[in-house]
Amino acid sequence: APRRQKRDWVIPPIKVPENERGPFPKKLVQIKSNRDRDSKIFYSITGQGADAPPEGVFTIEKESGWMKVTQPLDRERIDKYHLFSHAVSENGKPVEEPMEIIVTVTDQNDNKPQFTREVFRGSVPEGALPGTSVMQVTATDADDAVETYNGVIAYSILSQEPREPHPHMFTINKATGTLSVIASGLDRERVREYTLTVQAADLDGEGLTTTALAMIEIADVNDNAPEFDPKMYEAAVPENEAGREVARLTVTDLDEPSTPAWRAVYSILRGNEGSAFAITTDPASNEGILRTAKGLDYEAKKQFVLHVAVANEAPFAVKLPTATATVTVNVEDVNEAPVFDPLVRVAQVPEDVPPGQTLTSCMAQDPDKAQGQRIKYLVGHDPAGWLAVHPENGLVTARDHLDRESPFTKNSTYTAMLLAVDDGSPPATGTGTLLLTLLDVNDHGPEAEPRDITVCNRSPQPQVLTVTDRDLPPNTGPFRAELSHGSGASWAVEVGDEGDTVTLRLVAPLEPDLYSVYLRLLDRAGKAQLTVITARVCDCEGPAQGCPQRPQPATGLPFVLAALGALLALL
Repeated sequence: APRRQKRDWVIPPIKVPENERGPFPKKLVQIKSNRDRDSKIFYSITGQGADAPPEGVFTIEKESGWMKVTQPLDRERIDKYHLFSHAVSENGKPVEEPMEIIVTVTDQNDNKPQFTREVFRGSVPEGALPGTSVMQVTATDADDAVETYNGVIAYSILSQEPREPHPHMFTINKATGTLSVIASGLDRERVREYTLTVQAADLDGEGLTTTALAMIEIADVNDNAPEFDPKMYEAAVPENEAGREVARLTVTDLDEPSTPAWRAVYSILRGNEGSAFAITTDPASNEGILRTAKGLDYEAKKQFVLHVAVANEAPFAVKLPTATATVTVNVEDVNEAPVFDPLVRVAQVPEDVPPGQTLTSCMAQDPDKAQGQRIKYLVGHDPAGWLAVHPENGLVTARDHLDRESPFTKNSTYTAMLLAVDDGSPPATGTGTLLLTLLDVNDHGPEAEPRDITVCNRSPQPQVLTVTDRDLPPNTGPFRAELSHGSGASWAVEVGDEGDTVTLRLVAPLEPDLYSVYLRLLDRAGKAQLTVITARVCDCEGPAQGCPQRPQPATGLPFVLAALGALLALL
């Protein structure tokens, strides 16, 4: 059985420095097989750098076995070459198994560090404490950082602009490139941005160098309280005007404009009795707009002294005093209209009071007590023309007869409007309402509807009439009914069981014609009302379906006979 032969040649590791100056080709190592004692051996190499790209970097002397490099190497391009050496006899038969050759290119510090960008940007809040991390800068180096220090980068700060309030406000971690605050005193209102020149050096800070810029913006925090300018205000506002702008309060704030640390929030600390004022912020100008929340009353309070405070939307980042301003508001007197007391006067009177009778009194008070004005009373709206008012004392009297059943009343109540006019300049007018409840009297008798009926003169159908009384109980039913002026000779009447109807019957035969039936109705108290019913009698039987009309009515007799009687009387 074939046995694995012991390898008869050994190739030591090959290390070649990059960037060698030559001359080339330059010997690296001699490859030798023990078989060369017995026969002539020829050597060759294959693989990357020999017969594979990049070809021709390495060669070997065929007979001596000296391996050579033909040109400078670049570790950053290829740091290791993998080749195979071959040994054959004169007849071309292999005398050794192919042996792997590894050529390691050793690093030289031929690359300087490169920052990943030219300008790095970051920010840190003003007032940040030492130790606060800001940002990180990063650089790379193509050289070896594992076996050598050629690619080991160390970071440092070369300069800081501006150098305020201290020339060394920041520090940088040598190994990581992390920038952080090292000194207190960062103030956006003093320095808005710092520019640092940072350096990256290989050989752990002792080798090749490169630089970049680190721009650090100082972010605003609410470390400045708003201040009133000015701190004293005085304004005048007319009384009785709600929503009236009184004053605009201005403030200054060193923080970043249009940020929550700059936008003002106003409040009234003292002097706002009855919540008479309100203050808001103008979103455009940041001013405090003071307005009246309700109408002021000069007679009640002539002056307000308001203490107004201001803060920001964002809370203060440090302990700061709260600024205040004083606003003196003088209330201006205006001519106010007299006010009726009460605004709505309710009174009750019988509807049959005689003209000239006093009904009630409507008085008004002038709020302008200091002006000593006189009040004149007038009737403003009196749809029925029933009322009069005394111009000086406000006594309301009946100018005409009142009528509860009038169409000008609603639910027995008559509504009128009175005026009170002062003698100010210009005059002011107040209005008051008079609700006059008219108490019912029995001034209307019952009435029947309908007033026109049609009946047959044979077996006539009874006629049911509805009884109404415009008065109120007890001046209504129960009702009584009777016929007068001779109508009882041909007709009969009776009150219905419900008390709100009467039934009229033809009880004697009549010739077809028009007749007047005199129906007298009486209410509970005996108040009577005569209703004349026009009855058309037709020549028919039972329910009337209609008949030709006759020209004129008669009283219990045909119209034609009544006309003849009148003619004879003239003769």
